[in-house]
Amino acid sequence: MIFWFDSYFIYFITGATLLLSVIGLWFLAIMPGIDRWSKRFFRSLFVILVLLSLAGFIDTLTYSYSVPIWAQYCIIIFESLLLSLPLIMITAYLIHCCGENVFSNRLFHAVLGLWAVFVLLITIDPFIRSFYYFTSDGEYFRGPWYPVAVFPMTVAMLLTFTGMIRWRKRLSHKAFLSFLFALLPITGVLLVQMFIEIYPLMDISIVLAALSMYSLILSDQIEQDLNRQREIANQRASIMVLQMRPHFIYNTMTSIYCLCEQNPKLARQVIMDFTTYLRKNFTAIASATPIPFTSELEHTRAYLAVEQAQYEDSLFVDYDIPHKLFRVPPLTLQPIVENAIKHGRDPYAGPFRISIRTRKTDSASEIIVADNGKGFDPAEDSEPHTALKNIQQRLEIMCGGSLTITPNDGGGTVVTVIIPDSLKKS
Repeated sequence: MIFWFDSYFIYFITGATLLLSVIGLWFLAIMPGIDRWSKRFFRSLFVILVLLSLAGFIDTLTYSYSVPIWAQYCIIIFESLLLSLPLIMITAYLIHCCGENVFSNRLFHAVLGLWAVFVLLITIDPFIRSFYYFTSDGEYFRGPWYPVAVFPMTVAMLLTFTGMIRWRKRLSHKAFLSFLFALLPITGVLLVQMFIEIYPLMDISIVLAALSMYSLILSDQIEQDLNRQREIANQRASIMVLQMRPHFIYNTMTSIYCLCEQNPKLARQVIMDFTTYLRKNFTAIASATPIPFTSELEHTRAYLAVEQAQYEDSLFVDYDIPHKLFRVPPLTLQPIVENAIKHGRDPYAGPFRISIRTRKTDSASEIIVADNGKGFDPAEDSEPHTALKNIQQRLEIMCGGSLTITPNDGGGTVVTVIIPDSLKKS
């Protein structure tokens, strides 16, 4: 017998196929982030590969024991059917990923027809013995017409490969790579198999293709899930803008009305500050990427100017901002300051003071907002904590940043935002 059919080599290939298939099932069970259709596909694929590995072990054992010829033919037919099923499944999965209906697709009909021809040829061969046969002592040999039996599945894979190239624009980059890595080795092995006996390598090529497909498609779907989370976070920010406190708007308009007679110059300034605040709010809705910190600071200053016009001598703000050359997600600083005034200010406890500081560390930029207000327990599921939690989520998704809440030594709350240097202004 030639090297390819050495029993030890086949045991090694079959064992590797079984191990990789079990690993695939294990990862499928523990890893989230993959849709139901894909999960069913990969579960079925890896189960078939496990059965194929077991059939390979049984097939190899027949060389060491006396097994009736009819039993050997049954094993070969069963193994060939299991080997061909993943090829049909990959075609169906490609069609599904391209947004087509699998059962009404012409490519699937063509591949299914070629698979039916393959099954027919493999099934009738024990009676004609033209594609493969066993000698009286149980040895396996390829028949003179063996390439004819392999030809239908080779054409099926070439058609699938052509379909992948044709529909490549419907696939994401990672999905296209996953199908490319899957179809190239399988199609290559089938082409070589028509002329040279490398049958054991079909198992390993299919399982490696399945694992590469699974890893890339899982990575692609996790990336899509992160994008969806980013969109949800941005939508929450938009809702937060659209749900501006009505009493804040009413109070501002009332203050402007009163100032028009008492202090027209200040009234005009408050109108300008309030206009800047509104403009920055609605501009933030349309921004899906981090913005310069100076723009966020301008937004915050406009908001604070309006609040100070209403609270007069009961609201004081200190700025210590030596570091400004970095970027932040929109609606980061302003909502933190608004949250501090809304929930920390006590009108009966004297002036409310809030400080806004920035500093540069070795690997990040920091924003520190501290107040002398009532404070709150960050562990509680309270309204201020929920607002800050939403900001924290947007920081993590949009720039890998973080937000921490700690008590202020003199009473009140300190909120620290850390922006990694990856978003530093170029």
